[in-house]
Amino acid sequence: MMWLSVLAWGACAAGLAAYAGAMAREITYVTLADGRKQERSIPLLFRLLLPFVPNLAGLVSRPAFDNSRRIAGEMLVSAGFEGLLSGSEFVALKILMPVVGGVFWALFVLLLGAILPDSIFTDARGMLIAAGVVLLYFQPIMWLRSALRARHLSIMRALPFVLDLLTLSVEAGMDFMSAMQRNCEKRKLDPLNEELIRMTREIQVGTPRRVALKNMAERVKQPDLKSVAYALIQADELGVSIGTILRIQSEQLRSRRFDRAEKLANEAPVKMLGPLMLCIFPAVFVILLGPLILQNIGLIT
Repeated sequence: MMWLSVLAWGACAAGLAAYAGAMAREITYVTLADGRKQERSIPLLFRLLLPFVPNLAGLVSRPAFDNSRRIAGEMLVSAGFEGLLSGSEFVALKILMPVVGGVFWALFVLLLGAILPDSIFTDARGMLIAAGVVLLYFQPIMWLRSALRARHLSIMRALPFVLDLLTLSVEAGMDFMSAMQRNCEKRKLDPLNEELIRMTREIQVGTPRRVALKNMAERVKQPDLKSVAYALIQADELGVSIGTILRIQSEQLRSRRFDRAEKLANEAPVKMLGPLMLCIFPAVFVILLGPLILQNIGLIT
C-alpha cells in the first residue's frame, strides 16, 4: 500500500507539473481595434485557475458582487486586459486564489514542518498558513493595480511627444483625423497608440468625435489624457482652433512633467537616508573601527 500511495502522489505531482508547464508556454493576447493581436502577460497562477472559474459563475453573479465586478471590469479595461479577463472572472480568481492556493501552501508548510521539526515551519505553522492565505487573497488586486500604474505611466510619458507631433501636423495644414491616423501608423505600438487607434476606429464607423474622445477618457482614466480629451471636446463645441488647443495642452503637460521631476528630485535625499543609515554607515564603522576592536580584545596583534 505504501508503494501504491507513493506512485499515486508521484503521478499527481507529474500531472500538475505537466499542466503548469503547458499553461506557462501558453501565450495570452488581446485583439486591438485594428485587428492586430497584442501579447498581454498574466500571472501563471491566474492561467492555472482560469479553467475552473466557470464553476463559480453562479456565485459571483449574485447582487452582492455587483460593485466588485464593476470596479474590476473598469480597472481591467483601463489596464489593457479587455477581452482577456472580465470583471466576473477576476472576482472568481480572487476567491479561488486563497482557497486552492491556500490548500497547496498549507500542505507545503506542513511538509516542511515534518521534514524540519525544529524550524519556524513547525513553531509558527498556523501563522504562516494564515499569512499565505491572506497574501493570496490580495495578490490579484495588487497585480491589477501594478499593471494599471505601469500602463498609466507609459501613457503619461508618451503623451507630450504625441501632442507635439499632432500640433505640428495640424499647424502644417492637416486636419485632426488625418494627423491622428498618420501618428498611429508611424509610431510604435504602445498603450497610448492602442487607445488612439481605438478612438480613430470608433470615429471611422460613425461615432461622433466628441463621443469617441469622451469614451477614451472614461475608458483609460489617466488624468493627463482625460485633460487633453476634454479640452478637445470643449474646443470642438466652441469652434476653437484644434492646433491652438493642442499647443496649450502640450505646454501644460510638459510643465506638469517638469514639476513631477522636480518633486522626485527633492524627495531623493530623504529616500536615500534609509540605505545610508542601514548599509553605508555600518560598513564604514566596521572598516574603520573593526581592527581596533579586534586588537583591544586580543584577537589580532
